[in-house]
Amino acid sequence: MKKTLVLYYSATGTTKKVAEEIAVKLDADITAVHPQKPYTTADLNWHDDNSRTTFEQHEHGYRVEIKDDLPDISGYDNIIIGHPIWWAIPPRMFSAVIDHLDLNGKNVALFATSDITGYERAQSYMERAIKKNGDDVKLGQGAVLNSRQQLNDWLAKLAF
Repeated sequence: MKKTLVLYYSATGTTKKVAEEIAVKLDADITAVHPQKPYTTADLNWHDDNSRTTFEQHEHGYRVEIKDDLPDISGYDNIIIGHPIWWAIPPRMFSAVIDHLDLNGKNVALFATSDITGYERAQSYMERAIKKNGDDVKLGQGAVLNSRQQLNDWLAKLAF
């Protein structure tokens, strides 16, 4: 039986709830990733042109440091990565997350939560980050999961 890990970041709890539901449905392990410097409510204010996330998301190539608490993924066949979408892409810390993971030989699936955008730009961002990480990664199409029906449809399409 193939072993699955759900690896996610959630600033407000929305992505965490979806990640937990996926983990239950797939009998998968689950782990949260964390930025080195946690985000405050002010940092997350997308209406503020000077907020931390506004700055980070608009600086191409910006790196957000992560805590050194990522799990050892060597025993997993499948890795599911979940995140919110900020300004049409994952939080910038996911570049650092991908850099710290050896995804070669893994099946990787992506999901996000977002009220206003689809997954197209996020997919492109994650594909570029993952391709820099390794050539032997089986990457599936990601999806925004805002309802139980979207979640069930996406799970049915997983090639795990």
